[in-house]
Amino acid sequence: MDTELLGYAAGILTTIAFIPQAIQMIRTRQARDISMTWAVTMTAGVFLWLCYGIMKQSFPMISANSITLLLLFIILFFKIRDQGNSNS
Repeated sequence: MDTELLGYAAGILTTIAFIPQAIQMIRTRQARDISMTWAVTMTAGVFLWLCYGIMKQSFPMISANSITLLLLFIILFFKIRDQGNSNS
């Protein structure tokens, strides 16, 4: 199997996994059931994978992790906003 094809398949599947959660948060406008520790750790990990992909000049890694990072920023936005609302 072509390694680029494998990279695209992995990237597509892992990126798609975040879409339902991001859509749910956009629709409900809340993120109280999401762990802040998970969100921050996952965002940091995906950011590092993106950096690694850039260093390796791997388009599948760069594209998948860029999109996933965007979705994680949406999740983090709602999580941080929800924490601010719960403290009020």
